[in-house]
Amino acid sequence: MATSSSYVGRLAPSPTGLLHLGHARTFWSAQLRSQAAGGTLLLRNDDLDAARCRPEFVAAMQEDMHWFGLRWTGPMISQSERIARYRDAVAKLHAAGAIYPCDRSRRDVLAAAGAPHDADEADEPLYPIEFRPRVGSPLPPLSAPTTSNWRFRVPDGEWLRFSDGRLGEQTSEAGRDFGDFLVWRKDNLPSYQLACVVDDAAMGITEVVRGEDLKRSTFRQLLLFRALGLTPPAFYHCPLVTDETGQRLAKRHDALALRNLRENGRTPESLRESW
Repeated sequence: MATSSSYVGRLAPSPTGLLHLGHARTFWSAQLRSQAAGGTLLLRNDDLDAARCRPEFVAAMQEDMHWFGLRWTGPMISQSERIARYRDAVAKLHAAGAIYPCDRSRRDVLAAAGAPHDADEADEPLYPIEFRPRVGSPLPPLSAPTTSNWRFRVPDGEWLRFSDGRLGEQTSEAGRDFGDFLVWRKDNLPSYQLACVVDDAAMGITEVVRGEDLKRSTFRQLLLFRALGLTPPAFYHCPLVTDETGQRLAKRHDALALRNLRENGRTPESLRESW
């Protein structure tokens, strides 16, 4: 863990619904690690999903986080106000020939021979190599606004490694465990992977604390940090909170939303006791 004078962590909720107990556990872990290092904790509003993000959820998430005992330094940073930064980053990737346009849909990818049909809906399915343009193919300009999906070409066969603060040494093979991934979407917005990398670097984040379901995203992001000439933070992936069937909590689990738990008389202390 970084020293007390340099540790910077972040809370990064997405206002697409009410925060649930799983979010609270991850954010509480982030706060504890920041406090243990004598560091700083920032709040980032990951509000790039224009179709699902709503102002009332932004207000609710701040209120619920404060009720739970979460505290951060400085004003909230909203990704929707930082599009120019992401555009500069994708332009740099384009200039380096690291990305290519893609007109294939998720359905196309899942239907392709060899693509995993049981892929996690929250993760990208493995992109078939046969859909990828050959190295050296002419690269069209990056239009503004962008009307095509753009993918990052992963280095097939390269083993990537990082040391997780909870899970220890983690490895993944590019091209086998994950394939070419989206960095810019045809709705003229950056992907989660690109926006996260740009912001974590710009905010000076030294450790990312998030759920274990995002561990594979870490390998993708390490490739983007490298391609953009940025220093990656450390990573700590928390265990997931599941429902009574063992399924990972989602924002559709209204009964376990912090707001509903509070209205039913639960206290932050009683919720944390089970951890």
